[in-house]
Order: sequence, then C-alpha cells, then structure tokens
Amino acid sequence: MSTLAEIESQLATLAPAEKAQALRWLVQDIGEAFPGIEATPGVCGGEPRIVRTRLPVWLLVRARQLGTSEAALLGSYPVLTAEDLANAWAYHRAHRAEIEEQIAANEAD
Repeated sequence: MSTLAEIESQLATLAPAEKAQALRWLVQDIGEAFPGIEATPGVCGGEPRIVRTRLPVWLLVRARQLGTSEAALLGSYPVLTAEDLANAWAYHRAHRAEIEEQIAANEAD
C-alpha cells in the first residue's frame, strides 16, 4: 500500500474534529500557502475571507475567541467546512497582527 493510500485509509476513520486538526498540521507544514482564503477588492472590504463565501477570517477568529466551538460555527454557517475553519485558523496564525487589527476596527464600528 502506498503512503498516500495508507493516509487516506486512516483519515477515513477519524472524527471530523480530528480531520480538522490533521488538516491544520498539514497547512502549517506547507507554510505560507493558504488555499481556501482569498482577499478580493470590493468584497468584504477586501479583507481575507473564506472562498465561495462572504465570511471574513476575522469574524470566525473573533467568534472562536468568544468561545464559539468549531461545531457551532459549522452549524451556524452550513456553507463552511472543517477545512475552511482549518484554513482560517492557519491564516490567523500567520497573519495575527492583521486579523487582530481587523477585529479591533470592526468592533469599533
């Protein structure tokens, strides 16, 4: 069995939260690649957001800071996937100052 086939087999046995954690590790390992996150001028003020949505990363990060669980976020925003959240958390880790500034600016409004 190839390594990728073995990993695929093992991933199938994981719970969604475990898969999200594994994805976080992979995203972190890849480095500055942030698939699933985009910033488009004129959309959400040009702030980084989850692709296919109008959900900015800062909104998800702030909800998490306030104690909202990943399960609650996924339930509240059915368009989101665990992968989207993992991408958002990885983006926040790499761009912490930017996201914290966006949180502060949006809370001041």
